[in-house]
Amino acid sequence: MDENSGEKTLNKLPAVNEILQSSKVSELLDSYPREIVLETVRSVLDRIRGELRNNEGLRKGFSREQLKELIAQETAEMIGRIAGLNIKKVINGTGVILHTNLGRSLLSTAACQAVFLAASSYINLEFDLDTGRRGSRHAAVQDILSRLTGAESFLVVNNNAAAVLLALNTLARDREVIVSRGQLVEIGGSFRIPEIMKQGGCTLVEVGTTNKTYVEDYREAITGRTALILHVHTSNYHIIGFARQASASELVKLGQEFNLPVMSDLGSGVLADFGSFNLPAEPTVQQALGAGASVVTFSGDKMLGGPQAGIIAGKKEIIEEMKRNHLARALRIDKLTLAALEATLRSYLNPEQVLEDIPTLRMITGNVEDIRHRAEDLACSLRAAVRKEAEVTVRSSVSRVGGGAMPAAELPSFAVAVKPSKLSMERFSQLLRYHEPAVLGRVQEDLFFLDLRTIQKGEEEMILDAVSGVLLKEEQNELFQG
Repeated sequence: MDENSGEKTLNKLPAVNEILQSSKVSELLDSYPREIVLETVRSVLDRIRGELRNNEGLRKGFSREQLKELIAQETAEMIGRIAGLNIKKVINGTGVILHTNLGRSLLSTAACQAVFLAASSYINLEFDLDTGRRGSRHAAVQDILSRLTGAESFLVVNNNAAAVLLALNTLARDREVIVSRGQLVEIGGSFRIPEIMKQGGCTLVEVGTTNKTYVEDYREAITGRTALILHVHTSNYHIIGFARQASASELVKLGQEFNLPVMSDLGSGVLADFGSFNLPAEPTVQQALGAGASVVTFSGDKMLGGPQAGIIAGKKEIIEEMKRNHLARALRIDKLTLAALEATLRSYLNPEQVLEDIPTLRMITGNVEDIRHRAEDLACSLRAAVRKEAEVTVRSSVSRVGGGAMPAAELPSFAVAVKPSKLSMERFSQLLRYHEPAVLGRVQEDLFFLDLRTIQKGEEEMILDAVSGVLLKEEQNELFQG
């Protein structure tokens, strides 16, 4: 095909009105507003016109009728996407387990069942079945959390940023909070510890340097206006080399000397022991409380593997004071979150089974040889399905925990790498995102990687349908040329 074939085909593009009169688009006009159909037709036309002007794509050489049919088909597909639910299933082949943009933790089967029960039935959310009177919505998780962590009391809010905000506002409003400069983290979405402190009505007192802060730095900063010593676990980054931070236990001793509470913000809530999986050491909630912290805050939807939530654990009198804070009502969790959290926490009562029951923990601790076998099986099926339309190989890969947790952890993995024969990588990735369900991977070395560590068992067949469907459809488009 000569270099001007795109320009020649450009002259054959049908007019908008001609496309609107085609049978497929006429059917769309019966079901959708004319403005939406018209806007979509123009969008598809503009994209194809751009491809032809750049002499790209498989549409070079199409006849006028073929172009009209193609535009009508793509219009129908695009409107189908527009009219569908905005929240869609996504297959995560990126290798990032706690992918913030994809909703972080997957809930366990037990948690999903609990959410369904809470959503479809009346529940005893704030009703004590023993007394027949109003109860506390936190009663469902209080005893379980106590058994798991040993803390005296708990309060659950909608995320860990809210937990930190509520704790600071309750304990140190209009007073000073001492924090190491090396712990003034940004926790995502431009939410930073100094800004949260400002919103909580506190005055930030920075001590030490970025890489080194000693207990004596805290001691020298204590005044009559000091209300709290804050220790922040830098879960989303690490300083290595010439570095030193005062430990939580050291700060607790200092706090006891001056009768000051110490708050430990863990960020990711780790309850399980990862010591036997060659992973970087992460402080557990139990360790933070065991060090003597008055208050510990952590997330429910990161390493804990549950729903989005912020959990505040600590001394009973402090938690009770937080419950009386008017912010507590504004930040409280709903019944669906509570149901999912209770079911997730109950899984931890069986330590021998929890690593398998909680999807996040299962992916983090997954056996690399099992992942390799799954990748080889999927690659074999794809080769048979797509034939000459793509080169399919199995490559070693590195997965990440993600979600601001374990930034230094590299999880060895395996991925299926796809290199389309005719489609550009950009177009191939786009078509997979448009598929139902959407399939996400990562482009690396000009290959489309699908990391099997984050692909759930049972999703291989969906990937096979998506990849083969996209590639074979483009093959049919090529055969469709005149």
